[in-house]
Amino acid sequence: MQCLRQAFRCSCSSVQRAGLVVDIHDEDYSVAMKLQCDVEVVNRMLPTFGMKSRGKGARAVLSIGKHLDKTNQRNNIYMMICTAKDRAGSKYKLKDNIEKFFTWFVAEGKATVRLKEPAVDICLSKADANSLKNFLSAARLADRGSDAGSLPLSTLTPVRARDVEQPKKKLSIVSRKDYPLTSNFPYSLEQLQVSYCKLSRVDMRMLSLKALRKLDLSNNHIKKLPATIGDLSCLSELILHNNQLEAFSEALCLSTLQRTLQLLDLSQNRLQSLPAHFCLLKELVNLKLDDNELVRLPFHVGRLSKLRFLSAAHNQLAVLPSDFRKLSLENLDLFGNPFNPFNHTMKIAIPLPLQEMASRAVANLRLPYGPHLIPAHLCRDLEVAKTCDCGRVCINFYIETAVNMNLHQVSHTVVLVDDMGGTDAPVHQHFCSLFCYSKFLDNSLQRGIR
Repeated sequence: MQCLRQAFRCSCSSVQRAGLVVDIHDEDYSVAMKLQCDVEVVNRMLPTFGMKSRGKGARAVLSIGKHLDKTNQRNNIYMMICTAKDRAGSKYKLKDNIEKFFTWFVAEGKATVRLKEPAVDICLSKADANSLKNFLSAARLADRGSDAGSLPLSTLTPVRARDVEQPKKKLSIVSRKDYPLTSNFPYSLEQLQVSYCKLSRVDMRMLSLKALRKLDLSNNHIKKLPATIGDLSCLSELILHNNQLEAFSEALCLSTLQRTLQLLDLSQNRLQSLPAHFCLLKELVNLKLDDNELVRLPFHVGRLSKLRFLSAAHNQLAVLPSDFRKLSLENLDLFGNPFNPFNHTMKIAIPLPLQEMASRAVANLRLPYGPHLIPAHLCRDLEVAKTCDCGRVCINFYIETAVNMNLHQVSHTVVLVDDMGGTDAPVHQHFCSLFCYSKFLDNSLQRGIR
């Protein structure tokens, strides 16, 4: 008996840590354990009468506690289900009355408790996974318990109206005084805006909101992003406008954001560059980089094949990467960048060093490589390999120049590059050999003569 009581106390302690509602009434650990989730009570006799269940749960609060059994005037352990329509609750006896637990999807916040009498299945969904696990553990203890007096439970009582409200999907906080300090963010949030709150870092409580699709942290003082933002597996919009970011973590580029992130707003920060792996965020449709200190765009920006809206106005861009030609945009804004003619750079050797020849062969033949096969610095070189006009690749030895390109070649709508009405910008161009460079000069000369 004492072991059972002690086990229940341990369960209550772990439940509190997991965020499950535990109402403590006295020093004797008298509690009423509660879980908020969607519940559907399915009568297993319905198919016998040719009927089906609704298949849709209602928002409810489940409680485990004591209830006076009028038949024998003794307290027994019950599970009570309270909904907005029935706040008084429906009660189900637990002791020796649970036939089976179905917990295959408990990690997704889903489970089913099958009762013997009445013959119903209590289907739970949209619950916090950790809270659900602990609640089911408490139900198992109650099912096996000898009597209500051996377990530290309080008497079941009806719930408040606010406890059975539908889960909150959106929350907007635009004042520091409204920022929650003692309460958690609703776990069900899909959209969260926290602006003008003078946050200097991302609140780690936000990173447990697994259903979050849009996170707006604009107009704060955030200087660094935690890599764990990448654990928000549903996040499609990340807005960080007007903060103090100096870098965008490479870890974020390697996270699940590769598969989900569609809108990224990094405007009005202090970014000078973006990591080489930035272009792994291949689901991006809208990218805002205005009012930073960027001196260059990501080398492989052309790999963002779904990108349709790009704004990088008021930065320090002097030239665009050669990969820029591969973009297919609907709207492009590069106004206010100091684009200027680019001097030719010649880094060529005859004959080419063996390392350059080997690296070119790996790139041109698309051979697999990695730090487990070749040194890490060679991997980094291959990741930023340049492509010549002839289609071949060059690594560290090439001729580099810049050619003016009309930005309408890559975008349907173009914001003027300067106050003079121009829509041209210099784009890098590389040549793997003197032969390719000479051919380019000949073609340019012939176009000039015509």
